[in-house]
Amino acid sequence: MLNIKIEKTSTPKQKPDYSKLGFGKYFTDHMFLMNYSTEKGWHDARVVPYAPLELSPAAMVFHYAQELFEGLKAYRRADGGIQLFRPDKNIERMNNTCDRLCVPRIDPADVLQAIKTVVEVDADWVPYDEGTSLYIRPFIIATDPMLGVHPSHTYIFCIILSPVGSYYAAGINPVKIGIEREYVRCVKGGTGLAKAGGNYAASLIGQKKAEENGYAQVLWLDGIHRKYIDEVGAMNVFFVIDGVVVTPDLTDGNILPGVTRRSAIELLKKWGMAVEERKLAVDEVIEAHKNGKLNEAFGTGTAAVISPIGELCDGDNIMVINNNEIGPIAKKLYDAITGMQWGKVEDDMGWIEKIN
Repeated sequence: MLNIKIEKTSTPKQKPDYSKLGFGKYFTDHMFLMNYSTEKGWHDARVVPYAPLELSPAAMVFHYAQELFEGLKAYRRADGGIQLFRPDKNIERMNNTCDRLCVPRIDPADVLQAIKTVVEVDADWVPYDEGTSLYIRPFIIATDPMLGVHPSHTYIFCIILSPVGSYYAAGINPVKIGIEREYVRCVKGGTGLAKAGGNYAASLIGQKKAEENGYAQVLWLDGIHRKYIDEVGAMNVFFVIDGVVVTPDLTDGNILPGVTRRSAIELLKKWGMAVEERKLAVDEVIEAHKNGKLNEAFGTGTAAVISPIGELCDGDNIMVINNNEIGPIAKKLYDAITGMQWGKVEDDMGWIEKIN
């Protein structure tokens, strides 16, 4: 167990208007920090007032992008308590990302303790309003002040917190997605399976292009054949084709293994629905829409939970899905997952971790 020192701020911030939170705009009073060196390992765990980090301009994170992050949420129950949703899976993914990026792993029990501790310190920041939550952003950055391409010998592990509303301004309403055929996000053997900032940097040009054309996100295709669907920029993606729920598989290592994705698949199978994890050609989706067999489409992710896709754009081909309305499968998943997250329905899956 970590010995976490706690230093509370003497100047608490004014809380934002919780009815106008948006996503990732406000940050709480405190953050968690822990350092790593090859001599000491992970050490000096502490909760301190939220403040800028002091780094050398030569810190390797700035030059070689050796960094990683995670995203999960704390939810306020009706009884006032606070809980997490499957934090063990986020921690597992974080350590898998550490392996891919040559960053030292952190004991999962220590990560969970760190998350719970900093959330408890800033418990009054966990909002009560419907649809809101406290977003938790753990991240690790390389800090060696050296210009040389090799793994760092020192790191900082940090956790910051942000009260948030809906990821999309439209909320649970269907979003418009543009198919990207010019640029690619990652390839087999790359870092697509990792929660690494470089993946998102590579996606910005496609995202910018999509937004300029009125679309909320990009649907990425594989980087080799430009044929198979990978994922949406901030979500894994599902298509209901002739009653079967189909989502791209993870075998090539170029798709992020989402916790909400995994949860959706497990729930669908529990409900007895047909689910396929396989390579899914974009042309199959286009053909299904043409033949009236594309019943619905939706994305899954921690930030948005379930995000229905109401329109898919491929150049001049505009495909409206399910009359631009949320479909029954997406709605059932949304109600089940958010119900467990906010403690409104029974957690019969063993996914909830209570903080208090």
